[in-house]
Amino acid sequence: MQGTGSALTVRHAPRGAAAAAIITLHGGSELSHRVARPWQLAALRMHPALRAAAADAPRDVLLGRVRYRHRGWNDGDPAADALRALDELRQRVGDAPTILVGHSMGGRAALRCAAHPLVRGVLALAPWCPPQDSARHLDGVRLVVVHGDQDRVTPPAESADYVRRARDAGAEAGMVVVGGGDHAMLRRIGDWHRATTEIVGQMLQVDPSGEGLTATACTAEGAVRL
Repeated sequence: MQGTGSALTVRHAPRGAAAAAIITLHGGSELSHRVARPWQLAALRMHPALRAAAADAPRDVLLGRVRYRHRGWNDGDPAADALRALDELRQRVGDAPTILVGHSMGGRAALRCAAHPLVRGVLALAPWCPPQDSARHLDGVRLVVVHGDQDRVTPPAESADYVRRARDAGAEAGMVVVGGGDHAMLRRIGDWHRATTEIVGQMLQVDPSGEGLTATACTAEGAVRL
């Protein structure tokens, strides 16, 4: 079992000091203590998502992923791994602002960890947002959920409810719906990637403008549709 290894895998490190970081968190299953491996489909699915997230990022941004011990959520194992990864990242880059990009179970873990001091924003892709998960820790956090309306694995309605609760808690939160989008993010894949590029790029800005997909989603009455 991966009990003591690093929880952070760095995929790109700038030569000098990192101005920011983008960290991905992949999906998994509800219950499983099998060892998580980087060649699993859920992990491989995040490679193009990370490339999309970094497309408009400066070269001095560190790119990495959270390395889970187990394939399942179990009692919040991926969230605990993500917190360890963020602490390791802080030791490496100091207080560099960090954007978390999580899919499915990884989206749940990213949202659970959003109050960590390094986190500037969270992009949750087709996240698992069960009603019992609290959003009270999200005061002051910026987050955007992107969900396909044809997702049969994680309900878009639960994401919408989570965004509402996050707003009530004081978060700057919004939701983007991909019409015809599925859980695997394969249908309308170009729109998923373009949304990821735009949202992460805007979250990395020190003084974000009031324009763009992130600002639009976070100020809209309901979800923004692509």
